[in-house]
Amino acid sequence: MNRCKGLSDDGGNERDNPIIRAAALIRDARRMALVTGAGMSVDSGVKDFRSRSGWWRSIDPRTVATVEALERRYDLFHEFYAERIRQLKTAVPHEGHFILAEWEKRGMLACVCTQNVDRLHQTAGSRHVHELHGTIREFRCHDCGAPHDEETFLRKERCACGGRLRPNVVLFGEMLPSDAWQASLDAIRTADVVLVIGTSLQVAPVNQLPFLTKAPHIFINAEETGHEDHPISPVRVIFFRRIEV
Repeated sequence: MNRCKGLSDDGGNERDNPIIRAAALIRDARRMALVTGAGMSVDSGVKDFRSRSGWWRSIDPRTVATVEALERRYDLFHEFYAERIRQLKTAVPHEGHFILAEWEKRGMLACVCTQNVDRLHQTAGSRHVHELHGTIREFRCHDCGAPHDEETFLRKERCACGGRLRPNVVLFGEMLPSDAWQASLDAIRTADVVLVIGTSLQVAPVNQLPFLTKAPHIFINAEETGHEDHPISPVRVIFFRRIEV
């Protein structure tokens, strides 16, 4: 039987039941901000990064997801991202994505601040999505910035200027998109609830976002992040497993 932190076998006092507390916070939310990571897409068939079966368990990100790899080890860089793109060919939003899109339509969820690059939130119908790490669905020349399509990237063709092609993702060491970052900051600071799903909160500066407000926090993760006892939030509802919403 899966267990939730703070939930006894007999359910305990309702006020101490994290599922009931989370449901009440979400039900009453009018400016909820959501932060999602790779764990959100796992049920769509997309590998996460830091779990026992994630990408980074077999691949060192510092060797592939960097500007240095793009410029000096392009074959390795291209192979890694081409495999991720092929994996996404069969990925579709799961029920959780659609529920979040519905919450947005109902006026409960203000926006999604996501580290994911797969655009599954948008495919499910979410309209207010801030892509903090860019997207793997678009491509450009690394040198001149000219846009290119997916097939041209997969064929490993070069730009007309001679530059190498890359996905529009944020690589290690690069700055986050300023518009997405500012929009996320504004949403978090004015949120009445902050919901965190499927992220280990290991990558800066996104790992700071949930704690830039005194609003209640809800964590839904498969594993502890190390941030669960952060003192900034007066209310913390924590799950260390996937839940059915």
